[in-house]
Amino acid sequence: MKKLVLITAMLIMILSACGKDKNVEDAEKAADINERVTLKVASLIPPMTEILELVKPKLAEDGIDLEMVVLGDNVQPNTALAAKEVDANFFQHVPYMEEFNRNNDANLVPITPIYFANYGVYAKDYSSMDELPEGAVIAMANDVSNIDRSLALLAQQGVIKLQDKTGTYFTKADVIDNPKDYQFKEVDLLMLARMYDDADAVVMTPAYAAPLGLTPKSDALLTEGIENDFAITLIAREDNKDWEPIQKLAEAMTSEDVRKFLEENYDETAIPAFE
Repeated sequence: MKKLVLITAMLIMILSACGKDKNVEDAEKAADINERVTLKVASLIPPMTEILELVKPKLAEDGIDLEMVVLGDNVQPNTALAAKEVDANFFQHVPYMEEFNRNNDANLVPITPIYFANYGVYAKDYSSMDELPEGAVIAMANDVSNIDRSLALLAQQGVIKLQDKTGTYFTKADVIDNPKDYQFKEVDLLMLARMYDDADAVVMTPAYAAPLGLTPKSDALLTEGIENDFAITLIAREDNKDWEPIQKLAEAMTSEDVRKFLEENYDETAIPAFE
């Protein structure tokens, strides 16, 4: 009888220990789940969205679940970020962000530049700027930062002449010499590709030229290069810019893997902006 009682007690102790081990294991698993964070990033189109997909596994290793929110226009990503509906966005250059801040009393801040989108002038019916007729219509994006960028490109290439900049941005009013009387038509950014058929020329980024089968090196009449402030940049808010998941995202987006991806897939259109 004593032996039976002893064996029973030992079994109870063993089962109890196993139960404790399982409880500890379950608690550790729960802790791991609780320690994971979700990082929401708004974006628009490739290669922006592709870069985010590329870095997602690396972030997962660090306990960060990257949730990409693909939006339909170039206003929503900033609106969503300012409203704290997302934690960051990746679709714009810093001058565009600064204009949003001014107009909306927002506090968006740049985290790190990722790539230069090689801006260019494209024309369906002409193979050089010299061929454009007098009075030709040149379409450009209608936000002030991209009007500035488009006019600056044309001025850099000697197509027009601008007076010294007196404000934050160049506007059409700053054109002081336009030898061929070009007409500048401002349209919504997302309408630029459609203007390829309707205007004599279009100034646009490769992201909007690519769906038309156009690349800067092969098809653009003029290109911008990288000596500018218009790198596509990871953007956050003043209140979360130092949050570790955002800093981890910035680190992943400026990795050799991303550089290799851009060089192998977008060598003409997306030039890495990081060291």
